[in-house]
Amino acid sequence: MTTDTSLEKRLAAVEAAVAKLQKQVATSESSNWLQQITGSFKDEPAFEEIIAYGRAIRQGDESILETEDDS
Repeated sequence: MTTDTSLEKRLAAVEAAVAKLQKQVATSESSNWLQQITGSFKDEPAFEEIIAYGRAIRQGDESILETEDDS
């Protein structure tokens, strides 16, 4: 059976781990997620294509979404 001393050591280890996790969460929440991903799609041709699709749709040109199969 576990002694009180062993149980206290285990509890102290758990409390230390929880404190470490809380600190990590607090640090990650304070940073801006948008700044973390900005530039991550640089030089990605597919991303440029997605931007072009979005721009065309916003300007009312939904014909860009039609595929050759739709004809």
